[in-house]
Amino acid sequence: MNHRIFCVVSAVLMVVLSPIVTAQTIQEPDTVVAQSGEGIFAILRRLERDPSRALPDFVELNRDRLGKDSSLVKGSIYLIPPAGPVLAKGPSDPGLVSPETEPVREEEKKPSNVRMEPLFGDRYAAVSPRDERLKGAVFYLVGGHAGPDPGAIGQYGPYQLSEDEYAYDVTLRLARRLMEHGATVYLIVRDNDDGIRDEPILKMDTDEVHYPDKPIPYNQRNRLRDRVNVINDLYIKHKGAYQRMIALHIDSRSRGENIDVFFYHHANSSQGQKLADNIHQTFTDKYRRHQPNRSYFGSVSSRSGLYVIKYSYPPTVFIELGNIKNEKDQRRFVIADNRQALANWITEGLLRDKDSAK
Repeated sequence: MNHRIFCVVSAVLMVVLSPIVTAQTIQEPDTVVAQSGEGIFAILRRLERDPSRALPDFVELNRDRLGKDSSLVKGSIYLIPPAGPVLAKGPSDPGLVSPETEPVREEEKKPSNVRMEPLFGDRYAAVSPRDERLKGAVFYLVGGHAGPDPGAIGQYGPYQLSEDEYAYDVTLRLARRLMEHGATVYLIVRDNDDGIRDEPILKMDTDEVHYPDKPIPYNQRNRLRDRVNVINDLYIKHKGAYQRMIALHIDSRSRGENIDVFFYHHANSSQGQKLADNIHQTFTDKYRRHQPNRSYFGSVSSRSGLYVIKYSYPPTVFIELGNIKNEKDQRRFVIADNRQALANWITEGLLRDKDSAK
């Protein structure tokens, strides 16, 4: 890498790093050789980088070196983003994780801007702000099914994949990304012990609850009514703010049908349609950039009969992430990098929608 290119890369990194990174924690980008079978998450964990924070920077630095679906090539050299601040390890009270790398006298300690969300799990609980682009915005995120209803089931070798577990993991990743941009986020479906998981096979359970800690009804209509009532009560509380509801599901079709991510909105909601269009356009742009030899067939359409679309107060988009029975679509779910990419792309669509609402 010549000196001019290296300087440009360094300048880009100084812009995209989290606001809590100080000059003394910024390092020069390093390099690493990919080992057999390593993906981006694996290589970042090997180098003790937080994948949820370092992934976007890694992809940006190595955009011309990545293979299909952001895969790595054994033996190839990749640039590694500088390490962020070292967070305090061990038990701590919510909100008291310190970004300092050296001891600080008690009188010199200042409140940290790191937010703690236990629902994300120990590894991802600390949420560091990137910016305030979504400050004042309120999002209601609903992972499909859950509790007594696992949703669609797909067979992946000897394993079963349940819709609710994978939709919930993407929902958690989306919530975390939105919080990094300053948003207020309500997770309507919640699991107090799962957190964000990086393993390919997500264990099925039935201990999810509704916000804030209500049992999920067995009856489907009661279950949907309960979710909508929670959302509508919160919507009234935040009246006047930019508010949006996002429901995440995974479809079930014949094994041979490979489908792209597609979007539903209410026929009479112009804001709901605009919301769906903005996220859809983001996915179209991303596929055009990352897979130029492949057409993207994801669509936007109205489906006003869906309960959560029909009765929710905020503009709503209902997203189907793929076909849980199709082998190609399953890779969209079982690979943690891909679940994170889905969350990242939806976030970019929501940023686009919020900016256009100004």
